Amino acid sequence: MVQMNDVRKIYDSSGTLALDGVDLTINEGEFVFLVGPSGSGKTTIIKLLTGEIQPTEGTVIVNDFDLGKLKRRKLPKMRRTLGIIFQDFRLIDNMNVYDNVAFAMRVVGASAKEIKKRVPYVLELVGLEGREKRLPQELSGGEQQRVAIARALGMDTKILLADEPTGNLDTANSDNIFRILQQLAHEGGYCVIIVTHDMGIAARADRVLELNADSAPFAALKKALDAGDKDTVSKYSTLLYDQALLMAGLPLEDPAGFAQMVASLMV
Repeated sequence: MVQMNDVRKIYDSSGTLALDGVDLTINEGEFVFLVGPSGSGKTTIIKLLTGEIQPTEGTVIVNDFDLGKLKRRKLPKMRRTLGIIFQDFRLIDNMNVYDNVAFAMRVVGASAKEIKKRVPYVLELVGLEGREKRLPQELSGGEQQRVAIARALGMDTKILLADEPTGNLDTANSDNIFRILQQLAHEGGYCVIIVTHDMGIAARADRVLELNADSAPFAALKKALDAGDKDTVSKYSTLLYDQALLMAGLPLEDPAGFAQMVASLMV
């Protein structure tokens, strides 16, 4: 279970108020999307749930660990109960599928017996049986993300935290990844949390938790989604993603297209 009670976070270095009065509870078996525009606090919540930072006020509880009181030396034990899935896969290029999953288990102290038993099990869960000896570069993007999911499941956790897990995938592969994650929640009893800027994909969720839903672009996106206006939903989803890239200091794929889209939305 994941629980946040009246959480407030102020970054000491800048004095920035990132979160104020956040309350949430997510139980095992739930498939939940945490959505919000750039700067709404999604990254801060990820850092709080992984123990990278501590709340200024309030409590953060992950698998019965109170992270505000947890000693630094006990963080590795807590993190072994949390499976994290990244947008960019983060696989080891010179290791095959089996070894990528086994290596992650070995790092957190799993025995050879545990690895031999669990790796085939989690690879079967994500539909990768028969591909154990393939290297990452021999797999499609969707298959690489399934390896990343299997690696997270190798931790024997009941919580999966996925940060924009389909950001680098096409629609077909994205649908397959969401199907797997939803199945893990509903049939496997996992607590699955998807963090995204894209309200357009959140309709798949059991629950949607919105951060800063009153911001102008995000409110417009929600209005378009409620109205079934797919074209406007697509535009605002792209706008929010590009805003996130700019805030992170990363280049836009299509700067001219971004400018044209902003102009069209201002009409």
